Amino acid sequence: MSGESETTYDVVIAGQGASAFSAALYAARYQMNAVVIGETFGGETALGGMIENYPGYPEIDGFELMMKFREQAERYDVPIIDDKVVQIDRHDHRFESKTAAGDIYVSSTVILGVGRERRKLGIEHEEEWTGKGVSFCSTCDAPLHRGNVVAVVGGGNAAVEGAVLLSKYAEKAYIIYRQDEFTRPEPVNVRLLNEATNVQQLMGTNVVELKGGERGLESIVIDRPHNGETELKVAGIFIEVGADPRIELAKQLGLVLNDKNEVVVDKRMRTSVHGVFGAGDLTDASGDLKQTVTAAAQGAIAATSAYTDVSEHPYICTTHAKAYALA
Repeated sequence: MSGESETTYDVVIAGQGASAFSAALYAARYQMNAVVIGETFGGETALGGMIENYPGYPEIDGFELMMKFREQAERYDVPIIDDKVVQIDRHDHRFESKTAAGDIYVSSTVILGVGRERRKLGIEHEEEWTGKGVSFCSTCDAPLHRGNVVAVVGGGNAAVEGAVLLSKYAEKAYIIYRQDEFTRPEPVNVRLLNEATNVQQLMGTNVVELKGGERGLESIVIDRPHNGETELKVAGIFIEVGADPRIELAKQLGLVLNDKNEVVVDKRMRTSVHGVFGAGDLTDASGDLKQTVTAAAQGAIAATSAYTDVSEHPYICTTHAKAYALA
């Protein structure tokens, strides 16, 4: 597709993660004319390694799970475009979504499922070994480290909560933070952390190097000795230094954000702009619980709301709305 397409869609779904594919599936079942446009297949789930907390799968690789999501959407002939939506212009009840490749997709509604960008430490092998000892989700991967020695990097609530969770599985866990005090974690989590006898708190310390081989991570190097050593043998490291919602499109559209820069949505995943819906980690819909299962649920709700919006406004010139106008 080059330049502005002659096809006008009921909904453009931005993203290629759990919320986007779920929205595509539901939109297709509502017989909406939908298209999925996303730069990175699978979102955070595809990078998460083995997952043990997605209903119906006692154990499944995140990439494989996202392939199943995609394949199910493709069964309904929903086009999936490997590109990035870089700009969305609104003209009353009509949206024009422009991609990095220069293509324009016209629609009457938009679902934003572009997720978050995990903050990283910026050291060698961090991305290469993601899923091979390096993880960005304690909730997802803690059960994979039964009896192992692991490390958590970070000082916020997610890091402290992750260390507490890992203490229930790992033989030993380090929590490593660059400052001398944690950054406003919930008091109950601090108490549980202090009560965990197999968690060692390394404050005022940075992880400066990851070491390993073809199979992934084997040890980490810190810049402040612990028991006289700067290299710690670990089977896994959990980088919990935060994640930032991808709000470029949200800001273009003038969507209301909360103090965490999350897109504010209601229980129907409606944003502050009519015709624009949000789902998944980009939004405030599930509080601090950002999981594949919550993103998928929100994608389904967003698609249902988009369907209702198109159905109730037959004046919008799209394939699906025309059918309602003639019915």
